[in-house]
Amino acid sequence: MKKRIFGIETEYGLLVKENNSGDFRLDPIEIANKIKNHIFSKNLGVLDLHYRANDEPPGNGGFLLNGGRLYLDMGHLEYASPECSNLVDLITFDRAGDSLIQEAVEELGWENNISIIKNNVDLETNATFGCHENYLVGRNFPFDERDNLKLLSSFLTTRLIYCGAGRIGSCNPHPFQDWDGVSSQEALDEKIDFQISQRADHIPNEFYRWVQYNRAIVNTRDEPLSDPSKYRRIHLLVGDSTMSEFATAMKMGTTTLMLEIMQLGVAKREWILADSVQAMRSISRDQEFKWNVTLASGAFSTALELQHDILETCKKHLAGTNQETDWILENWESVLNDLSKGPEAVLGRVDWASKYWMLNEFKNEENLDWHDPWLKSLDLEYHNLNKESGLFWGLEASGDGYRKTTDPAVDHAKRNPPRGTRAQGRGELIKKLIGQHSHIGYLIDWIGFRLSKTDDPFLMLDPFISYKEDIIEHLKQFETSYSTQKEIENSDVSSGESKKN
Repeated sequence: MKKRIFGIETEYGLLVKENNSGDFRLDPIEIANKIKNHIFSKNLGVLDLHYRANDEPPGNGGFLLNGGRLYLDMGHLEYASPECSNLVDLITFDRAGDSLIQEAVEELGWENNISIIKNNVDLETNATFGCHENYLVGRNFPFDERDNLKLLSSFLTTRLIYCGAGRIGSCNPHPFQDWDGVSSQEALDEKIDFQISQRADHIPNEFYRWVQYNRAIVNTRDEPLSDPSKYRRIHLLVGDSTMSEFATAMKMGTTTLMLEIMQLGVAKREWILADSVQAMRSISRDQEFKWNVTLASGAFSTALELQHDILETCKKHLAGTNQETDWILENWESVLNDLSKGPEAVLGRVDWASKYWMLNEFKNEENLDWHDPWLKSLDLEYHNLNKESGLFWGLEASGDGYRKTTDPAVDHAKRNPPRGTRAQGRGELIKKLIGQHSHIGYLIDWIGFRLSKTDDPFLMLDPFISYKEDIIEHLKQFETSYSTQKEIENSDVSSGESKKN
């Protein structure tokens, strides 16, 4: 597809700080619920009036003025960005979600009691929570061919070297160690000081359809959230949440170029790995950052070499397509070249490398072990959304953190949708429902809405159309019909009272 639609869904960790006074007694789920309700109380969106699923009752979440969605998912705060047509919008609206949530924490006066953590693992319990990526492709995308799934899997496995968020330690990657096919040697947990990915230990499958308890590198579920005859949505949950705008841009940008060369049929079968799940874990846990891999052919390579080859193929077939593609290609090459020089060479651009450098410096200064609780707490602080205490923000303040957005643009994106996608129309709908149409009942989803039981559904099946003017007209017609119906009802009541008198 020549045009693009991206989206990111982020589940946030929530850390309740030790409270010596004992006057802050809310549990994490209560806190998440109150933060969500506070945001909607500011007229920044409208809460659902209906069940979306068995675990999503009315009020569990809703759509925002910016066209995105905020809700609770299994106790976690989750923000889904609106549909974006370019990387700058995507990163801006992703960061707008972070800002909305942190702003609510501060307005509630809780910044000294809790921290919102944009990461993917609880270092105490090893529970994991996700960052989901969404890419729109054409219905004819070759997604059902096994080799294509393996190609995408190989790319996603090796992109860890610039997309990983990093973490101290590891967890047992085989919770079902008594099952057939899992050796006792594999089931033993290694002593890992630092690894470059947070999700790698939690991905047991190369591809799988159902994702909640059986995560895969490639999710094969077919849920387009658009016209199913024209489009397919590639929904990935293998990636880490990234603080760096550069890392987020490269994660999403390089992946969409990989999808494009797959669509063109020029992706090389020799990129397929012998075992992507094992390779992902090996790459993540490699303490020397050599990232050796074995290809399906039996040949040996490295993640860096494989990514270079994919990059060269993308340059050959996609260079000059548009300004954004050329930006991705240029910076992809830059980060791959710099990774070979060591973590400090990509400081501020690659999250795992930035975190590793910071923690390693502190560890050496304080003569700590990698698994010291003090160091683990700093691991979490790297991802803290609070700019006064989050370690990542120091990189941006010093100029080492690459910016692709601006603070005014992020502020604007909290209350306004992106242009050029159906999110613009959805944002207009939310604005009208908050304002002069606040009395109207509604049912809203990604693909459309309905304003009452008698109102015909308004479908928004094409993500590339804004629908803004059509929605404004639909609301006018509905309001006229609604007013007429109310007049008739009031007339009937008045008539009935007159007869009684």
